[in-house]
Order: sequence, then C-alpha cells, then structure tokens
Amino acid sequence: MALSARLEVRQGQGLVITPQLQQAIKLLQLSNLELEAYVDAELEKNPLLQRDERDAEPDAEAPSEAPGDLSADRIDDAGARAELDAAGDESSPGEMATGDGDHPMGAADAGASVDWSKASRGGSFEGDSEGLEGALSHEKSLQEFLHDQLSASGLAGPEAAAALVLIDAVDEGGYLRADLAEVAERLGCSEAMLERVLAVLQGFEPVGVCARDVAECLAIQLRDKNRYDPAMAALLDNLPLLAKRDMPALKRACGVDDEDLREMVAELRALTPRPGAAFGGEPAQTVVPDVYVREGLGGLWLVELNSETLPRLLVDQRYHARVSAAARTDQEKTFVTDCLAQASWLVKSLDQRAKTILKVSSEIVRQQDAFLAYGVEHLRPLNLKTVADAIGMHESTVSRVTSSKYLATPRGVFEMKFFFTSAIQATEGGEAHSAESVRHKIKQLIDTEASERDVHSDDSIVDILKEAGVDIARRTVAKYREAMRIPSSVERRRRLKETA
Repeated sequence: MALSARLEVRQGQGLVITPQLQQAIKLLQLSNLELEAYVDAELEKNPLLQRDERDAEPDAEAPSEAPGDLSADRIDDAGARAELDAAGDESSPGEMATGDGDHPMGAADAGASVDWSKASRGGSFEGDSEGLEGALSHEKSLQEFLHDQLSASGLAGPEAAAALVLIDAVDEGGYLRADLAEVAERLGCSEAMLERVLAVLQGFEPVGVCARDVAECLAIQLRDKNRYDPAMAALLDNLPLLAKRDMPALKRACGVDDEDLREMVAELRALTPRPGAAFGGEPAQTVVPDVYVREGLGGLWLVELNSETLPRLLVDQRYHARVSAAARTDQEKTFVTDCLAQASWLVKSLDQRAKTILKVSSEIVRQQDAFLAYGVEHLRPLNLKTVADAIGMHESTVSRVTSSKYLATPRGVFEMKFFFTSAIQATEGGEAHSAESVRHKIKQLIDTEASERDVHSDDSIVDILKEAGVDIARRTVAKYREAMRIPSSVERRRRLKETA
C-alpha cells in the first residue's frame, strides 16, 4: 500500500481551560485569608493596581474590562469547567433578603450601595508550591487537631454542630471558655445535650483538653491514668489549701497520712495543667465570616456580605496613560498591555466572586430558615444540586463557593458545608428528613433507656421512626448507631442489668 500525504479538515469539540480561567476557578474557592494573600501578591507585581482606600460608595468610573471577558457563558461548565457567575447580573452583591418560599431577591437597602467591582487585597498563583501548599504544611493548631478527632468521634447532626461551637471556644491552653447555658440558648438545644457532647470532647487528645477549670483538667488526666479515687477527688476540691501549703488541713480533708499525701501531690505535679500548651504554634485565629445573616422585618432573613473580607481594588488609568505614552520598545508596550489586562481581569473576577458567594449563601439561608428560626434539630436535607438548580449554576461552582466560607448567623458561625445534609425519605410521601435530625432522634430514643426493659433494638427503633413518618431501613439505623459509637441493644441491656 502506497504512502501519501493528504490534508483533512475535521470538526470536533474539546475542553480548553485558559490560564486566566484556571486562576478564576482557584479564586472562587479561596478563603478570605488566602484571597488577601493573593491580592497582596498581585499588588506587588502589577503597577497598575492600587487599593481603593476610600469608603465604599458608588463611583461612576467603572474599571476597564479585561480583553478576555470572563462572562458566565464562557466559565459555565457541563462537568469540568466551573462558572463564577453571570457577569451581567444586575444585582449588586451587597445585601439580599430571603424568606420562606421566596427565591433570593435583588440587592436590598444599605448593602446594595457598595460597588464590589472595585475590590482590595489579592495575589498571584505563580509559585503555588511556595504559597498555598506551603501554608498547608504548617504545624497543626489545637483547634485543627480537635477537628480531626471530631470527624472520627461518631458525633453527627446537632451534636456535631454543638461540638464545633465548643471547640471554637477552646483557648490556647486547652480550656473551654464558654458558658454551656449561653451556648444552649444560642443553639436552641438542651444543656444536657451539650454536657454529653462535652464529655466526648474531654476524651480527645491531649488528655485534659476542654476542661472548664484546673481541677477538672487534672481530674480528666487522673481518670485516664486510672488514679482518680475519693482521696484524689478531695485533694482537687481543696487546691487552694495546696496552694497555701496547708498540709494538715489537706490530710484531714483527704483522710490520708503524710506519706500518702506526699505521693498524691507528686502525682499532681507530674500532670499537665495546660494541655494545649504542647501546640506551641501560632495562636488560633478567629474565624472571620464571609457572610452575615440577620433577621429582618416580616420574618425575612437578610443576607449581607462582610465588606471587611472583600478586597477593593482600582485600575490606575492615569498611571497607565503615562507609562503607555513613555513606552518605546515592543517589550515595554507588551508589558503595559499585559498589566492592564491582568488588573482589569482581577477587578472583574473579584466582583463575580462576591456576587456568586451572595447568591449561594442566600439560597442556603432560604433552604435552612427552619434551622435559623428553631435550632439545630430542624436542619433540612440539602445537597449541592438543589442549590445549583435554584440559582442557575453548576454543582461544581456551588462546591467551590462553599469551601472555607463561613456564615455568621444568630445561632453562631458555621461553615457553609455544614448546611448540606443527606435526606431520609418520609413515609406516605411526606417531606424528607435530614440524616442529621434522624441520627438525633435515634440518640434521643437510646438516651431515654432507663432499665433493661426499656432497651430498644434496631428493629424497634425502625418501627418507632416509621410511626413518626421516617422511612428508614434497619441496616441504616445500625450504621448510624455504630457511627455514634453506641453499642448494640444486647450490650446496652447487659450494662443496665449490671448497674441495676
């Protein structure tokens, strides 16, 4: 067969992601701290960018469009590409109001006057290995260490949410600095539930963490060593006497002799009064919310972007005109053109990012208004597709937006991903139940078991839940029970019989 050369024209489809589009996707999923670092780097390398130091207010002079317009049509993907938002969205990302049954409305009152198209602080993704990846290689803080253990603790639903709030209230020494009654009122849950959650947290490493005072911290460590007896309990109850070195009074209080007291004091001195001190890294940083949610008139929830976390940048057109006129060589002209295009793109992308965050958070608030009104037991089942369909975006966009973003609500500060829960179908075609709320119901049923006759088997729990309108399989009940580290009905019955 003879070999010959020929020309062919073929038509096909391919996915092309430009460097600017790749940066736009990364920009969308950055946390506010990472965004600040990104903008700082851009300000250093791009002479046409400057911070807008003025108070945020409408300005007739809008920044120039980048030569490569990143409109929603170009960024939207069918599976691989992520959309940022419709660039032509008329609503300004200042504040949105949402209520029961209403989709997020347009910009409202004071927040709408802020022009986020001129945003502040961000940087380049060049040298990512020394930037974001380097930031991830730092030594774990105490809070991060506790969060890692929480994911394997078996706590879920309302209890997991309460645990996150309590962990955030732990100081650098490892002590819990929160009043349980105040936290219970804020979360709309019982103080008894918080006590149970705290008992789980006090079993985490380092031993003694999440204690409310020194005596409780030392008691936790003594229990871990199996050395907490009535004499030790009496010694911890009289720590002021130990501080005064009043040994005769301590002997009387503990009911021990001189030798035993010396051994007990030596054991106390071997303990760690500040278990969190082992994590000697940087002090834990307070989470800065990206969005504020507050109650408005008529039962509406007002959703407003946190202006402190949104960069405000300007393209210096005057300086661009001067350097363009002074540029003589092709290399200089190309540099000025590239700087203008990058600066305009960054300003536009920050505006799109802000609008997208506001859209997604407004829909989350609309879907979870029962949680905001009544507490953690009223979380609704929610997934990325539901939010994406409601606001006309792709699931990948919603996933990126909810990464490392926080909502400040009247019930506390929560990561956006907290509001996405799986669904359990209801009987007779009723409204589906959140998996977390079902786990909470199972935990409540088991907590009410007072004697071996009251112990519920997995099958009986299924029957009780079905009567309550929850269509759930026995194996699902067993999976949830095991995830919460609750023993089987046989083991629970045996333990109640032993304690009777």
